[in-house]
Amino acid sequence: MGLQCTFHAPQGAEFLGWRVSRAGRTEIVYEDGAAHRQVLRLTVAAPDERLVEAMQLAVLSGHVMPRLLDELKKRAIAVENGSL
Repeated sequence: MGLQCTFHAPQGAEFLGWRVSRAGRTEIVYEDGAAHRQVLRLTVAAPDERLVEAMQLAVLSGHVMPRLLDELKKRAIAVENGSL
């Protein structure tokens, strides 16, 4: 079974998804209910179960972005400098 790539918060319009850029970099896209978008570039080559689990937990919390950053840090998934 493949990895899920998009997550919507059950209590709002927040969205998380991962994608691979044209340059082959893994990125997480976050959108809130007001259509503000943030893109985080990761140092991992390809999404794996650790990333999916971190995104699932983050989207279920009330504060998606802070929880996502915390979950990525717990799993030693680094975000590139300047991508926040």
